[in-house]
Amino acid sequence: MNSTGSEPVSIGVDDTRRVSGQLIAPTGARACLVLAHGAGAGMAHPFMAAVADGLAGRGVATLRYQFPYMERGGKRPDAPALAQGTVRAAVAEASRLVPELPLFAGGKSYGGRMTSQAQGQSPLPGVRGLAFLGFPLHAPKQPSDERGKHLFDVHIPMLFLQGGRDELADLGLLRPLIKRLGERATPEVFPRRRPFVPRAGPLRAPGRGRAGRNAGRAGAVGQTQGQGVTGEALRRKIRFPWTTLRRDDDDQP
Repeated sequence: MNSTGSEPVSIGVDDTRRVSGQLIAPTGARACLVLAHGAGAGMAHPFMAAVADGLAGRGVATLRYQFPYMERGGKRPDAPALAQGTVRAAVAEASRLVPELPLFAGGKSYGGRMTSQAQGQSPLPGVRGLAFLGFPLHAPKQPSDERGKHLFDVHIPMLFLQGGRDELADLGLLRPLIKRLGERATPEVFPRRRPFVPRAGPLRAPGRGRAGRNAGRAGAVGQTQGQGVTGEALRRKIRFPWTTLRRDDDDQP
């Protein structure tokens, strides 16, 4: 790994397919999130890069990776079996690259759903919890909770970071679903966001004032009124079992 803690990797999905990945492992990392992209853009999208950079600043390593269709430049997402196999391959690669770190998995929209489907079918080895950066509960203007039924087969904690105006997740359906999942599911809703793609400036630590309103806006994530929501929610803000990530000097909820 180079001095920046960022390393390109190649992940074998099966005997004929390999996909690209990017590991960011800051010095002193306390956990690793295996992070899948959404349906429309790959792992290098500014949203994905900014999430990874923001988490790195909070002591969380990430392994981003491509799904095979995105790797070959296609637009149509892979069949679920192939996508779920890719999730498993990425988790296995993270275990190999950072065997000392507790593992979590998830992703943006489609990538998060493929991760939860994989977990629901058969537990991802070593994964302690799932994080969704906008869970896609249904197609636009077609409200239904059918796509969430598999979540009842997931028996590890789940964190839902959700935009309050997301057209892919009617909160009137998502909130009752999360409630039925019980203590294993924790929601964090951002009322003014559509999908979970916050608009403010660069990701910062809490309490450092409002984010800059400049060129950094385009790639910014996890920012609400100057607080690094993504990093803090994943690290300690909400009641999610990331206890390995807590610091001695800020372990209050």
